[in-house]
Amino acid sequence: MPNNNIKEKIQADLQQAKETGQLRTDRIREIVKSAVSQVGSEFKQGSTELRSLVRDAVSAVIENFQEKGSELKDEVTASIEGALEGINTQRHESIAKTQTDIKRLQAQLDGEEEQLQQEVDVILAEIEETGKEKPASTKTAIDSAVNAIKDSEEVGLLKKRYAQLQAQLAIVRANMAARYGGRSMEVQDYLDEAKHWYDKARPQAESVAIQVEQKRSQLEDKLGEAGTSLARKERQIKQTLRELLLTAADLFKDKEPANKERETIHK
Repeated sequence: MPNNNIKEKIQADLQQAKETGQLRTDRIREIVKSAVSQVGSEFKQGSTELRSLVRDAVSAVIENFQEKGSELKDEVTASIEGALEGINTQRHESIAKTQTDIKRLQAQLDGEEEQLQQEVDVILAEIEETGKEKPASTKTAIDSAVNAIKDSEEVGLLKKRYAQLQAQLAIVRANMAARYGGRSMEVQDYLDEAKHWYDKARPQAESVAIQVEQKRSQLEDKLGEAGTSLARKERQIKQTLRELLLTAADLFKDKEPANKERETIHK
């Protein structure tokens, strides 16, 4: 389908949908997405031709509904979303492959960090063992030094904050994928990744305030709700993901327990 015929194709499909009573915003989005993806595959990403293609596609919808005047927003929004999804189809396939590579490298990194921690534990245990042959005062000093390193709150805090950052980043990526044409599988992968990092960020042996625990519960509920909405292909998935992002931001800006972290940072 030549570029200059895309408006005719879209308008014809819109007219057919209108005649069958199926001209809802989601149908408009699919019509534009299909037309743009067919033609867009012939052009280079970011090219002038591709941008012109998007403008023509959106213009076709505007011309078809221009009698609505100021009430045209929903149709224009649907046409823009469809056009963006259409031109980003191939790019998201590349993104999904890159994300798979990132997960593999992350697993490798986690394994290497775990191995490093095990080696440190062995070294510390050997140092403790040598202290058994020393005078009591020396042994006490050695044990105190080793325990201080083992129980370093700073290391625990860094790991926790890193996991929180990764969880938020995964939620941001889920929002971006849903907004700009990512496949449902891609969005679900980001949700699974967010849950993985969120679980790692949770404190294992410390008591948390009731308010903080309520925020955690809200985040868990939102993660589950997003996955369910995605599985059902509900139109509200973008709103659900947005709420999830805001919930995560609200939870992770929390400094729990605040006093302990301030003490750790300023030591």
